[in-house]
Amino acid sequence: MPIGVMGGSFNPAHGGHRSISLFAINSLQLDAMWWLVSPGNPLKLGKDMAPLSARMASAQQQSRNSRIVATSIEKQFGTRYTVDTLRKLVAKYPKEQFIWVMGADNLEQFHQWKSWRNIARILPIAVIARPSYTGGAMTSPAMAWFRPYVRRSSHRKNWTKWSLPALVILRYKDDPRSATQIRRANPHWFDAYAKKQIRDSLLHISQI
Repeated sequence: MPIGVMGGSFNPAHGGHRSISLFAINSLQLDAMWWLVSPGNPLKLGKDMAPLSARMASAQQQSRNSRIVATSIEKQFGTRYTVDTLRKLVAKYPKEQFIWVMGADNLEQFHQWKSWRNIARILPIAVIARPSYTGGAMTSPAMAWFRPYVRRSSHRKNWTKWSLPALVILRYKDDPRSATQIRRANPHWFDAYAKKQIRDSLLHISQI
């Protein structure tokens, strides 16, 4: 199965996450998009980072009636860095074909991620480029390294056949929605999910 993988805190998940994911599913002809809801830094809980259960609940709410699957598998892996998570993901699901999907804002600071070049050697990468975030990403240190490996957008549906590293840029409309704005408007948004029971459909486990 061709599967997109998108990581993040989803603090909270919102319509922008869903819109971008559905766009990627269509553009890359994916069977599914997996949202890897990060456990986050425990030291930040109670400050700005909501509990994992609330973030999972918001992700499941946003992913309903779609081919998006929200999962806390990163917690099960016990990994902190994306490169380690992806290594374990590929090892656990050797029959699946994965592509890492991220926003252009992540590409802008991608060179600061642990072993970021190795991430590019594990999975092909699709960058969702919105007009407001594209400038810095295109001139970033990571993009300078990626430039010889950029594939044409018109070839995006052939990503399962690409040799690695490989990166494709998908142009998308601007979307003003953001988790930061939601938290500013409602700092206690997670209270609505306090007693909601969550079932991770990928791992087949329940959590509160």
